[in-house]
Amino acid sequence: MDIMDIRRKHALPSAEDALPGREFAMPVTHNHTVLGTPVIGPFAKTLETAQFGLGCFWGAERVFWKVSGVYTTAVGYAAGYTPNPTYQEVCTGQTGHNEVVLVVFNPTLVSYADLLRVFWESHDPTQGMRQGNDWGTQYRSGIYTYSDAQAQAAQVSREEYDHRLKAAGYSGITTEIQAATEFYYAEEYHQQYLDKNPAGYCGIGGTGVACGIGTGVTA
Repeated sequence: MDIMDIRRKHALPSAEDALPGREFAMPVTHNHTVLGTPVIGPFAKTLETAQFGLGCFWGAERVFWKVSGVYTTAVGYAAGYTPNPTYQEVCTGQTGHNEVVLVVFNPTLVSYADLLRVFWESHDPTQGMRQGNDWGTQYRSGIYTYSDAQAQAAQVSREEYDHRLKAAGYSGITTEIQAATEFYYAEEYHQQYLDKNPAGYCGIGGTGVACGIGTGVTA
């Protein structure tokens, strides 16, 4: 890999420089292999949606499908420019996307604060454009919100956890918090990958620093 490839994977492209993509979405047809629920909506109005990026989406998805009160999960690409990108395109760093997990949950059983706690404690949010041995813009830490209430809760949790991490000797949090834009489903073989491949790679790991919000779930 030459120096230009390395720079591209560490810096987000502009909308003008992003790959063109395509008109048609990735075909994803099966139900969730663990939960048995649909992974594509529309979902019941009693359910809510969250979206998180915390490194390789294989391990990230498994973290959330284990949470009681989560109705379904799916992996995909978000916070970028290229419409309907492929995994290979995202890996170039030229789509602007992050690898994310879509979490559809029942708020009467698990709160958004609970999900934020799982998010913060499941990765190291201080590493910038990488997570462990996975490096590049697609592995950045991110929270993508669906309401003003989610955005406010995410920001409050970020500030609280930043204080805790710094007290433990970590540098400042690099997590981006943005309004959710279009979520593009990843290829079907990526969906519930670690259920289909139990010995598969998982780069997800936390700092060991507890987050002080959300106490109602077992991950």
